[in-house]
Amino acid sequence: MKARLASLLIASHLAMGAVGFACGIYALPILIAPAAPSAADLKTATTQVLFTGQFKRALKDSDALHWGEGDVSVGPAAITMAGKLAPGPDYKLYLSPEFVETEADFKRLKARMVRVGDVKTFDNFVVGVPAGIDPANYSAVIVWCETFSEFITAAKYR
Repeated sequence: MKARLASLLIASHLAMGAVGFACGIYALPILIAPAAPSAADLKTATTQVLFTGQFKRALKDSDALHWGEGDVSVGPAAITMAGKLAPGPDYKLYLSPEFVETEADFKRLKARMVRVGDVKTFDNFVVGVPAGIDPANYSAVIVWCETFSEFITAAKYR
């Protein structure tokens, strides 16, 4: 009886430790995220919009933990989103020559994509476009979680 009780206690403690670890991974990006850009910040960053698109929740590889929704504006100096992303670590913004909505498609096209920068906020974002990148050479913007190789969302803008 004592061995069985000890086994149950060990199993329950390990399970709770795993749950706590998972909650920490989910909560940490939220806790360390910088303040989201305000509406005024978005307006300032979108003075030279070339293209617009929309992140939608209902994409093939989006799910309850990996999604985005909102309006995307693409300009020569910045890409902005007025909306929300599911919180997560290590989000990267990519420009793609084709619209993708699955991890498999992202991995297949990654060599032809260009990484624009880091997405560090989950309510609105502004990501500067580095010199030498012309958004007109691409047709979609993608948010990707680099650490866990997870597709978050995408928007077609051309």
